[in-house]
Amino acid sequence: MLNDWKDPRGKESQKEMKRRLAGEGNDEMEKKLKVAVITEWHPIDVIAFQKMFERFDEFECYIQSLELFVADDKNRDVYDAVVYYNLSMPLLEEDSKTYRYFTEEMGGGQGIILLHHAILCYNGWDLWSELSGVPDRNFTYHWDQTLDFHIEKPDHPIVSGVSGWRMTDESYRFDEKTNLGNEVLITAEHPLSVNGIAWTRNFKKSRVFCYASGHDDSAYQNDSFQKVLRNGILWCARR
Repeated sequence: MLNDWKDPRGKESQKEMKRRLAGEGNDEMEKKLKVAVITEWHPIDVIAFQKMFERFDEFECYIQSLELFVADDKNRDVYDAVVYYNLSMPLLEEDSKTYRYFTEEMGGGQGIILLHHAILCYNGWDLWSELSGVPDRNFTYHWDQTLDFHIEKPDHPIVSGVSGWRMTDESYRFDEKTNLGNEVLITAEHPLSVNGIAWTRNFKKSRVFCYASGHDDSAYQNDSFQKVLRNGILWCARR
């Protein structure tokens, strides 16, 4: 009886299984962009945050601490883009590996996205001022604000096809008068928010996208927020 048994999935399924076990047929996985997602010094809803990135079919996203990312000599340069979602405050020791990475390696062409509080890291450090385009990063924060977002550059790939929308999010206030040559894509008019919400710039050989939205699941689940973040990653990775 056992010799007469046939797999109901048929020969094709068996063939596919053999290819899979042999490590073949992974072209789709190889085509996906590899994205490092950096967290540190700020609490987040890890499950909701990860679920948002799982919705992006074009990406393989690897959430990790800044310390692990910098220490990973094998994979650090493999990523097409790096999304920073850390709020690192103490200025770095110049002999630390993280300091050497930022000063010697970052900006070599890998896409850079500063999401929400990552814009505000390392207040007083000129390198982060150049990276973010925000020299004065003294800030106030305001939870659960209802913000109306306006598209300022509708032809830019990051906001192409995105209309203005309303969303509840944490807002920031900081001095925008000294901002350095940012191309602002999205704005908001609100007394407790900066006007510039999303902007692009360059850092050495890398494209940079700064996006001040994205505090919690109210943003993570918003279709327009997801579309802008997705497009920002693609643009920074030059795709």
